[in-house]
Amino acid sequence: MRKVTLGIICEGKNPPDKRVPLTPKKCVEAQSTFPGLTIVVQESPVRSYSDQEYRDLGIQVSPDMSQCDILMGVKEVPVAQLIPSKTYMFFSHTVKKQPANRELLRAILQKNITLVDYEMLTNATGERIVAFGRYAGIVGAYNGLLTYGRKHDLYRLKPAYQCVDMDDMQEEFFKVKKLPPIKIAVTGSGRVAQGALEVLDRMGIRKVSVYDYLYLDFTEPVYAQLRSSDYNARIDGRVWDTPDFHRHPELYKSTFDKFLPVTDLLIACAYWHPTAPKLFTEEDTRQPNFRINTIADVTCDVNGSIPCTKRSSSIQNPLFDYNPQTGELEEPCSRPGNITMMAVDNLPCELPRNASRDFGRQLLDAVFPHLLSDDADEVIERATIARGGQLTERYQYLSDYVAD
Repeated sequence: MRKVTLGIICEGKNPPDKRVPLTPKKCVEAQSTFPGLTIVVQESPVRSYSDQEYRDLGIQVSPDMSQCDILMGVKEVPVAQLIPSKTYMFFSHTVKKQPANRELLRAILQKNITLVDYEMLTNATGERIVAFGRYAGIVGAYNGLLTYGRKHDLYRLKPAYQCVDMDDMQEEFFKVKKLPPIKIAVTGSGRVAQGALEVLDRMGIRKVSVYDYLYLDFTEPVYAQLRSSDYNARIDGRVWDTPDFHRHPELYKSTFDKFLPVTDLLIACAYWHPTAPKLFTEEDTRQPNFRINTIADVTCDVNGSIPCTKRSSSIQNPLFDYNPQTGELEEPCSRPGNITMMAVDNLPCELPRNASRDFGRQLLDAVFPHLLSDDADEVIERATIARGGQLTERYQYLSDYVAD
């Protein structure tokens, strides 16, 4: 193991993010697991783990990061805070040519910075190895039940961001026993969906098969997990093929219409590609058999798979109503015929301590062995967007994005 000084930077983006890549205990574990590694934590007034919690475990806390070789954060680093010629690791949100971060990537190139993007860290089969998705699903499902309870005046759950951690949040779960026998659809099968199922199971809501969900009535609230094959089909009628759907989503159509008359609460956790079919249309929401009245759009693609998601919402103001008759957005829970939407786009921030612990575990197990050695499997290399003032070969497609 080579000698490396790793800095945990203060999150500079506004609104401030309270998450951190490594908690105090994970810093201690990292230093004992990887000889030669020294961790320095930048002073921060906002993160969910205080500076003192790091100091109490013997981790150095400093305002100055200039002595560090690698700098780790969570969200995009403001251009003014970038230190030239360093290696940075954070979610840059540049690989899809996001307009908001064009100047950031330009500055990274100008300042001779090596950028490793967490989102692009994958194993040999192309699967992501670090993500906050599980906590997006956990908070998203909780917020979905919070929204349904508020809309129908059944109970009031404490907002997740006001909970100290997940243990505190779970103290609220008993309240959902006041739910009538509604049907809840959860789309997706990845990390986000698994997080959502975790919450529904702990709340005591029973999982049923897709067939039973569609055709049986129940005397208790139930949920079904819907995979892509449950609500999409080939346009030409050929047999379902999951790899083909992921390669060519434009060749498929939505068959979600069969779920519209039986679903009360939709928790959308499935990754959506812009060329894939939308679940339903705005016209569908005006039909008499459209039963969904509450939607937690956990993936939060604005004007994406859920056409009612016309904007994202904030942690402090998570809800808005969609009026099917006018297509306009209105105040939350303001009219019986409206669909009440939860579309927070940074859900893991609501449980920052838990999300940080989970993320740090992934970093220590799946990333640090490559980061702090020769990276023979090219895990770090595949995620390196820029080096030496140039885009790396894999990311040359971003050339026009950063061109003047």
